[in-house]
Amino acid sequence: MVGKSKGLRISLMVLVYILLFATVLAMLVPYIWMLSSSLKLNKDVFSFPMQWIPANPRWENFTDIWTRIPLGRFIFNTAKLSIIVTILQLLTSSFAAYAFSKLHFRGKNFIFLGYIATIAIPWQAYMVPQFILMRYMGLNNTHLAIILLQAFSAFGVFMMRQFYQGVPDELCEAARIDGLSEYGIWARIMLPLSKPALSTLTIFTFVATWNDFLGPMIYLTDTKLKTIQIGLRMFISQYSAEYGLIMAASVVSIIPVVIVFLALQKYFVQGVAASGIKG
Repeated sequence: MVGKSKGLRISLMVLVYILLFATVLAMLVPYIWMLSSSLKLNKDVFSFPMQWIPANPRWENFTDIWTRIPLGRFIFNTAKLSIIVTILQLLTSSFAAYAFSKLHFRGKNFIFLGYIATIAIPWQAYMVPQFILMRYMGLNNTHLAIILLQAFSAFGVFMMRQFYQGVPDELCEAARIDGLSEYGIWARIMLPLSKPALSTLTIFTFVATWNDFLGPMIYLTDTKLKTIQIGLRMFISQYSAEYGLIMAASVVSIIPVVIVFLALQKYFVQGVAASGIKG
């Protein structure tokens, strides 16, 4: 019986590893194909059977993308929006989360539930009223419109509040006795303790803003203001698409995201676990 039980555990373990390997492979194949296609001519991108390693890599694709479209300007615009929105969301989410988790005021739970309920409303349901509002304020075709609309996040407040609730209230009470203000408690105690949650929110916000397509497409019309996700469409004409250049530009566009994730990955799992976020 012991031998059979041990054999069953080994079989299950092998099956689990096989499933994990298949999952990882399925997630990596699109990126490998993108990298392979970025070194090919258009006629070779969809050739069959597929050549994963091009016989004659076309490295010129990675130089042509900088001259065919203003890619440098698009990357700068995207980085600018991503960094500003990420910083603002970290500030607003952590500050609001501190109020909802450590302060006591009338209607706190009702306001929090009402704010969090907005997560259930898809952005497509209210993007037209938002656009009308931004146009009325004279912010259409400006980066400020996108920054204002994305500076606040109900998801960010929820995640940070979940983390703050794990911080003992005695720390805040002791700080108040020592004469520290609420702003001081937030800045000197809560923020240093919440590095894992802040890192997790940084990754979520930066990646979402960097990959945002619909928002910039709606609000930005001038080429000099567009982001990289909109700029990639300039490789697609009415009758053809330069897939080799699209893939090369896509490879370049994911580099900042990879850098941000690798820089903060050691806090990512800890922040998700401590905040109670489930995928």
